[in-house]
Amino acid sequence: MGESLLNESPGRRVPQAQRLRDLLEDAIVEGHYAPGDRLDPEALARQYECSRTPIREALAHLAASGMVKVAPKRGTFVARLSVTELVERFEVMAELEGMCGRLAARRMNAETLSALQRAQAACRQFMLEGDVNGYYYENGEFHRLIYEGSRNAFLAQEARRLHAMLKPYRRLQLHARQRLESSWCEHERIVAALIAGDADTAQRELKAHVLLQGERFNDLVASVRHLDQPQT
Repeated sequence: MGESLLNESPGRRVPQAQRLRDLLEDAIVEGHYAPGDRLDPEALARQYECSRTPIREALAHLAASGMVKVAPKRGTFVARLSVTELVERFEVMAELEGMCGRLAARRMNAETLSALQRAQAACRQFMLEGDVNGYYYENGEFHRLIYEGSRNAFLAQEARRLHAMLKPYRRLQLHARQRLESSWCEHERIVAALIAGDADTAQRELKAHVLLQGERFNDLVASVRHLDQPQT
């Protein structure tokens, strides 16, 4: 179920609760836990050889992102999300990212832009090493800096919220052949547009970077086809 995430990528320290959350997200996305399945903290603690505290913290984050539902006195259950609902969320995410990029091209200060370039350099190193997990975490920082650079607190908050909902599916995409390389190249065009202050290009590149289309759409749908299968 992706236990390799518990092994940290060199150069980036990730809290245990976050790594556990990522493992659980992957297990749900990949169909190891089906919609409606109950997630028992004690059983999960035994499986991942840790205490129940980080498990409970991870489950709380999953509940906040909508991947699980908490039923009082009954437990925590995997939420139901259809492929159609997933695609709709990606469509909204693409628009939000585009808006962030457009505003960031006009408003991002030199300090945030420098941090973005450092994140992109780190992404390049992880890409060259073929380190999907390392790239994934640095990619999150890359996008967070663009949200911050928009200088619109409400927009940044909504972008972060939806990003948290979709991040396991975005991580799944990174495992597709050549996706690390293409993602990094897309980042390069985004950074260039932000440096140039080109709002139109920044918006267009960020929307294309996130939007599911063509082969990327087909690959993701094939990976999560179980979401639309009837439960027995």
